[in-house]
Amino acid sequence: MERAWLPWNRLRQLGVMGLNERNADFILPYNSRRNFPLVDNKLLTKALAVEAGIAVPELFGVVEMVHQIETLEALLAPHDDFVIKPAHGAGGEGILVITGRHRGRYRKANGVLADEEDVGHHVSNILGGLYSLAGRPDKALIEYRVKFDPIFENISFQGVPDIRILVFRGIPVMAMIRLPTRLSDGRANLHQGAIGVGIDLASGRTFSGVWHDRPIDQHPDTGGNLAGRIIPYWDEILAMTAQCHNFSGLGFIGVDIVLDEHFGPMMLEMNARPGLTIQLANQMRQNVALFY
Repeated sequence: MERAWLPWNRLRQLGVMGLNERNADFILPYNSRRNFPLVDNKLLTKALAVEAGIAVPELFGVVEMVHQIETLEALLAPHDDFVIKPAHGAGGEGILVITGRHRGRYRKANGVLADEEDVGHHVSNILGGLYSLAGRPDKALIEYRVKFDPIFENISFQGVPDIRILVFRGIPVMAMIRLPTRLSDGRANLHQGAIGVGIDLASGRTFSGVWHDRPIDQHPDTGGNLAGRIIPYWDEILAMTAQCHNFSGLGFIGVDIVLDEHFGPMMLEMNARPGLTIQLANQMRQNVALFY
């Protein structure tokens, strides 16, 4: 006889979805493996998004071969700030954010200065597959650095917040904003210590969030209140995520959106195997049962 009081049974009754259920009921039936490269390759994803009319951070250049590192200085010369990332990276690994220059050096997001050799070494690690899925040889993308919308100024530490939206068969079903912290080293990655804050789908209003799987009402570094903020361009963002479903051919995806103070919402990347911490961030206000 099933014991309803067991923790996993109680969570299932509440509508909380686990990884096994996600894989069996959503990834396998709705995400054909032949379409995974469309989202696992950030360079390809960006090209498809541009073709579909979806705004993305501008691509400044691509480094594909080790010998191209010799020309990296010239490639970066027109840009005071930029982002370098692996085309096949995951979990925010391998992303180098340069916010400016100082006396011939590059200033990273955490304030540390790096020289040409440091940046070249990072690009070399990307090409060698240090940060890529399955450790395969990769490409380094150099693109526009997003300047986040002022609405997030006192609830984000150093890095750029992003909005993760789960989309099922073209319909947004759950959303959260991921806020960088000192612990996450300015990255919007929950596993590295960022905060997840649930967003009401109907209104775009935030409510209290989760940090280290525990409820939180204020940002630990800035003291800013997390709840009650209205996300700008909300209807446009929802429409953008539905378009992502159309060109990816995937039925269950996580779409990451950033809000730039000059260019508004832009699609950052997509995930064919989105994590489930978004359920905690939403405190089950929007039930995963909506997927059925």
